[in-house]
Amino acid sequence: MANHSLLLAFIAAGFSATACAGGHHHGGIQAEKKNIELAPFDIIHTKITTEGSIATFHMAVSGNAGDNTPTASGQLAGSHVFSYVWPTTIDSYEVGFDKQAGILALAVTSHPDFDDTPLYDENNDGDTGNDGNLWHSHWVVLHPDERCGKGALGVADIPEGVKPRLPATWPGLPILLDSPGWDPVFSAEHVEVRVPFADMAVVEQANFDGVTAGLRVNQSVHSPLLCVVNVMDIASGDLSLPGKVNH
Repeated sequence: MANHSLLLAFIAAGFSATACAGGHHHGGIQAEKKNIELAPFDIIHTKITTEGSIATFHMAVSGNAGDNTPTASGQLAGSHVFSYVWPTTIDSYEVGFDKQAGILALAVTSHPDFDDTPLYDENNDGDTGNDGNLWHSHWVVLHPDERCGKGALGVADIPEGVKPRLPATWPGLPILLDSPGWDPVFSAEHVEVRVPFADMAVVEQANFDGVTAGLRVNQSVHSPLLCVVNVMDIASGDLSLPGKVNH
């Protein structure tokens, strides 16, 4: 059901593409180059592999990954987020949220108008609240949300007065988002994140996809706070989450 909702949401956003074998990448989901103008977000390959207690989330694009970041607007409301995202079928419970809270995705994001990693000083200047522009990682729980647009997705809201199960590194925002502090590594066309898991079986049994997208912060905290508004690419072409870990 979650996969079906994802598919409808991104199709409604107006995206279509054809996935096929491409380049020298092996395993995972391979796709053709499609959009030279958006080359840093034009996915040509994505995969998840495991070794010991570490899962590596990998994505390759046709340009230099991470080259483009949002322009600062000077205010939180209406500001933009750029992201590299791995939607998965992993149960949200496995990373600290309630069971089956929504669609669990690992996201690498940049957003110059706000900081949501209060435990970390990514630019090493002694201030933990001024480096949202630097690429960093999150777990996010996504829900279909018509307030974001017809068939669109938003990061799941935490209604006022509700106290859901949350990870220890939840940054305090009223949404299902975690800031675990795993640094993404960019190298030419690649971006990777290495994520530790206590039970690797939950990863190895999962399916996944790859997405690049823009998100927008809304005027009101609960309207919802963060919406997916611009899907730039989908690795599979139809968001069917066909990827299998270690394949």
